[in-house]
Amino acid sequence: MTKASPKRNSAKKKIFVLDTSVILYDHNAFNNFQEHDVAIPIQVLEELDNMKNGNETRNAEARSFIRLMDQASGDKIMNHWIPLKGIKQGHFKVVLDHKPSSQDAEAVFGAGKFDHRILNAALSLQEEFPEKKVVLVSKDICLRLKAKSLDLHAEDYETGKVKNVEALYTGKTTLSNVDAQLFDTLKNEGSVPAAAFGLSADAGNHFYMLKSKRKTQAAYHDVQSDQLIKVKPQKVFNISPRNEEQSMAINALMNPAVKLLTIQGKAGTGKTLLAIASALEMRKDYRQIYVTRPIVALSNKDIGFLPGDAKSKIDPYMAPIWDNLRFIKEQYHHDPKTQARIDEFVNNEKILIAPLAYIRGRTLTRIFFIVDEAQNLTPHEIKTIISRAGEETKIVFTGDIYQIDTPYLDAESNGLSYLIESAKNHPLYAHITLDKGERSELANLANDLL
Repeated sequence: MTKASPKRNSAKKKIFVLDTSVILYDHNAFNNFQEHDVAIPIQVLEELDNMKNGNETRNAEARSFIRLMDQASGDKIMNHWIPLKGIKQGHFKVVLDHKPSSQDAEAVFGAGKFDHRILNAALSLQEEFPEKKVVLVSKDICLRLKAKSLDLHAEDYETGKVKNVEALYTGKTTLSNVDAQLFDTLKNEGSVPAAAFGLSADAGNHFYMLKSKRKTQAAYHDVQSDQLIKVKPQKVFNISPRNEEQSMAINALMNPAVKLLTIQGKAGTGKTLLAIASALEMRKDYRQIYVTRPIVALSNKDIGFLPGDAKSKIDPYMAPIWDNLRFIKEQYHHDPKTQARIDEFVNNEKILIAPLAYIRGRTLTRIFFIVDEAQNLTPHEIKTIISRAGEETKIVFTGDIYQIDTPYLDAESNGLSYLIESAKNHPLYAHITLDKGERSELANLANDLL
């Protein structure tokens, strides 16, 4: 293994060894370690080679990283240190398969597993560069624990993580002891200048619960007019809001000035139902309605593992969305014509329900685009979806940041948390967190007690 020059060794203090999980989370990861060096174990390239084919996001991330490595290396030998382009950037190299002399991860944990060979790559670097701090970076908690048991520093990949998820932006604020005259003016006239409530003009599209003398009123700060506007309960496609939070959500869903919306909340709060009902209510304003969700394969197996044709494979994953559409149809049990129209929307693809991977690559112009279970997306996936938005498109992300089914994501690192924290106060964006469950008393019991 080629050693770096003494001069470079004294200038650099850390070597970060990247696991495959980090690359699949963010293909540009090796450019995010500033002046420090980055090492890629050869096993990572082998795993990426096995993942480069396919339509899922992880396949796209693998391909993107392989291209980045090819561009960065040029005609240089990759098992030598190669400078990364940019100011205060370090170097990178591919670490070949090598067993350290002191500790052998394969001898401790078992042979034949890529994770253990990646540990050995980091351990060999630790032996070769004792003056540097070698750090294994992985989204895999178990791999990090194994590294620490071998006296090897290990960290999660921090880029894109929300540091204090307990204080995540909720999109709503309660104002108590509101002046009675202001309260009555808002309630009777429908709007009041935000400055009258002491609100800043750059407060963003934000919801307020106003309280005055045992009376309450939901209100919305409109960025364009800088007014506090009364939120009225509004029925959408025969679905009525059951609480003030749901009224706020419908207000944002029906507001054409809000182009990007996130709705976060536990199961049964009505996130997906309200989004679909609002989209159907506004169907004439959009060319098409897309309702989608990322497929999280069972036991980490690819969707191709399941029997049957394409429709049979995806139906189990899309069932919750179909359940919501079926519930909306049931609200028109006395109106067969409207029920038939909903079926016609599906048959003519006015409303398209499909996995996210099937919709990737389509043009999102004049689309009401709903992404359910968005907590199972990475920040990069969220960015990719939003960047595809064309003119007159509205994108709605719904999900529960505490119900994550994707390996290597958590409440802090998932794309929904990242978007909520990053987009707050933007004039095109609104957010609302739904806390009150409305599915059933039994469902509330599960959420609250179990």
